[in-house]
Amino acid sequence: MKFERLGIGSELTSSLNKMSFLNPTEVQEIAIPLILDGQDVSVRSKTGSGKTGAFLIPIINILGRSNLLEAIIIAPTRELTLQVSEVAKKIGAVYKKKVVTVYGGASMSMQINALRNGANIVVGTPGRVLDLIERRELRLGNLKFVVLDEADVMLDMGFIDDIEIILSHTPRRKQVLLFSATMPKEIVGLAAKFMNEERKNIIVGDEKQEIVGNVSHLYGVVQQEYKFPLLMAYYSEYEPKKSIIFANTKRMADRIAGTLKERGLRVSLLHGGKSQAERERALSAFRNGEDVLVATNVAARGLDFPEITDIINYDAPDDPVAYIHRIGRSARMGKEGRAFTIINDSQRILINEIKKRTKIEIKRIEVDIEPFRDLKVISHRHHGPNKSDMPNERQRGYNGSRVKRRNSIHRDRPRW
Repeated sequence: MKFERLGIGSELTSSLNKMSFLNPTEVQEIAIPLILDGQDVSVRSKTGSGKTGAFLIPIINILGRSNLLEAIIIAPTRELTLQVSEVAKKIGAVYKKKVVTVYGGASMSMQINALRNGANIVVGTPGRVLDLIERRELRLGNLKFVVLDEADVMLDMGFIDDIEIILSHTPRRKQVLLFSATMPKEIVGLAAKFMNEERKNIIVGDEKQEIVGNVSHLYGVVQQEYKFPLLMAYYSEYEPKKSIIFANTKRMADRIAGTLKERGLRVSLLHGGKSQAERERALSAFRNGEDVLVATNVAARGLDFPEITDIINYDAPDDPVAYIHRIGRSARMGKEGRAFTIINDSQRILINEIKKRTKIEIKRIEVDIEPFRDLKVISHRHHGPNKSDMPNERQRGYNGSRVKRRNSIHRDRPRW
């Protein structure tokens, strides 16, 4: 099926085709006509299934060449807002849409100036959106669309109160679009409270399957001191074209990235100890040519790089949910992918838990580590306080600080 058969105009369809958006995914086939028809929709669909296009394409088609601020997309993390904004700018270019991204950890004054210069679509994190509303710099009176993206993650991060306050500043007549990889009862309750009673609830794919089916799941068992040799053996045998390596701590991510660079690989590094500017540079470098991104769980949700072939868990995730989030970075939009997890003997139970939760098969592989047996990750070099020893992202907030809100309702909530 082509996009024009879903009701998308020929001008936008032609632009989508030039961007290699040739055929809609399943979630797009179902959601786009409903959104075009003016329906509120609540969508549960697996990570990597094309949810971003499912809401951006019909929104931009409806807004056309209007010069008003008529759509706001709320997402849980800065990385996701940047990702969604990039897609929105590409899709909206045909109608010269102005997309403004707002998030904590970046210049408030620059974001205010961007809003004052005119915005048609705003993409932002809940905390910064509320700040701008309170400063009367973000006025939502003309909104036609509110999108809650990765709603389950916003629930996990404690943003539900913020979302309710933001929605209270929007017109009564609007479309609310909620997209989520999972649909816990709290999200169902949010939908019932703020969406039309005739909303359409969409579940795409097997409700019990939380991982796209075109990923090959592999694992290797090795003693702790041979994890890096096993990583190198995997690269030698499977030759990943573009990969994300996940570590559980910032310190280990630093060490892995440094060691890979010394071995000549083109590597970007992403974790909560990096400044916003450093993180944006890392993502840009990875997007534009570097082959490996070493990251902590800060990258496990929201990053959309269709070229990623392999997800490698250098450090096994803590639980099956973290595994699901990490693996969702591969096999985007129907492409094939691999997931490789390195464990020791004591972590075999985790593999069984993942199998039970996800209903997938994970195959043990043997690769020859002998040529790499003597390789070690370099020690972490630093001067002054080690950011990697500081509290993790969830404890401190992605911008590295914990700031109290002016409004007592938000007291002690991290700013994102």
